[in-house]
Amino acid sequence: MEITLSYLSPSADTSAHLLFIDRDNQILSTFNLPPDSLAAALSLSGGGHLKKAHGSSTRTLLANGSLLLLIRVDQRHLDLEHFHQLATAAATAAGTLTLESVSLDISGLGSYPIDAFHQLRHFTVQLRKAGYRFREFKTGKKNRDTPAQVKFHLIEQPDAERALCEGMAIGSAVNLARTLGDRPGNHCTPSHLADEALAMAEGYPNLAVEIHEEADLHEMGMGAFLSVTAGSDQPAKLIEFRYEGGGEDDAPYVLVGKGVTFDTGGISIKAAAGMDEMKFDMCGAASVFGAVQAVAELMLPINLIGLVPAAENMPSGGATKPGDIVTSMKGKTIEVLNTDAEGRMLLCDALTYAHEFNPRLIIDIATLTGACVVALGTHATGLYANRDDLAAQLLHAGEASGDRAWRMPLWKDYTKQLESRFADLGNVGGPKAGSVTAACFLQEFIDDVPWAHLDIAGSAWNSAPTKGATGRPVELLMHFILDGSL
Repeated sequence: MEITLSYLSPSADTSAHLLFIDRDNQILSTFNLPPDSLAAALSLSGGGHLKKAHGSSTRTLLANGSLLLLIRVDQRHLDLEHFHQLATAAATAAGTLTLESVSLDISGLGSYPIDAFHQLRHFTVQLRKAGYRFREFKTGKKNRDTPAQVKFHLIEQPDAERALCEGMAIGSAVNLARTLGDRPGNHCTPSHLADEALAMAEGYPNLAVEIHEEADLHEMGMGAFLSVTAGSDQPAKLIEFRYEGGGEDDAPYVLVGKGVTFDTGGISIKAAAGMDEMKFDMCGAASVFGAVQAVAELMLPINLIGLVPAAENMPSGGATKPGDIVTSMKGKTIEVLNTDAEGRMLLCDALTYAHEFNPRLIIDIATLTGACVVALGTHATGLYANRDDLAAQLLHAGEASGDRAWRMPLWKDYTKQLESRFADLGNVGGPKAGSVTAACFLQEFIDDVPWAHLDIAGSAWNSAPTKGATGRPVELLMHFILDGSL
């Protein structure tokens, strides 16, 4: 899908026109629309074909053979949540058309509490997302079923090209994360992720990748990480992205993504029902891939490290057993009380390693706990942070991008649940507050550096009937990096 800008009125030769109309049936456009489009729009809305509900849509065929789509805007709702609903509805409507070109008139949406730059960027992201199809394993002819071109019509504005470029990069990054997440575990192995990282680096001059093999992990003392991969025939990998766009002395952002490419639970094996969805247990890693790609694509003037500890969690004669004690890279000993609490085991060693880069801040992203799904459902990502200002900026980035998060506590009261009689820590804290105790476990491996943990267990993928990776929280991360990071 090609997305372009135009500062002219929508032309009559476009395959389809998408227009917005308010509750009073006024077309929201600053341009003189083609007469047939205007007449058809007024007829549709006045005839009851378009519901009054915000984001409702309808379509009709014009006399010249082009298609008209209408999206209802209820201007009584002028908050960010309703803007995101509107952008998603418009992108979904446009993204389902098998046409050569779609004209999207956003020139009249000036009343929303978001400036024109961010309107355009957000619409672009949603259009890229709407064009996503995962068909790598579908046989037969793969017909195009999205528009070949979408043209935004808007009033001439500064930085419009930048908004479009940023939106394209973010949307493509989200779709990359979805693609990696949607690939099955027999294809998307730790080695596959390593190969994808190396291929990505070839396309960007400021991006380098180093793959740490299991022998390296042993040498680095990553006993917690290695305990996860002990039962698998697939070798673990620690993937290290290094993007250098800032100054030599600029402290880097560090993103750490959980990369369990399939999680059986290990010896503490999961129930069979729904286990196929455990291919999504590497969606934290996928979001790091996406964010790294977007930063490199936009050539941002920052330094960024991306760390992906990638492994399978499988049961076998060599697998880690409940009750085993392992030593982490930090030197802390951990009693493995549940082998299905494996994400924190590989993350704690990756977080320890992250400190070696003298980071500006560290953010880890992980499908960490089912308890987070119980607490927040699928709508919000669980956010933990050791600094109020970092938490506030991430929450704002979530609200502004529509990729929302909710802050959870990191009180020392919860850390007490991780006490072990036989080691420094247990890897689980009992049945209560499971998402919180998992975050508190990770905090034990954080020194005096700004750090946030994003538990995306509920937001990283959708179950049936729309099963698939969502690409979250790439939008949140990129909005944070672009528009207001520490």
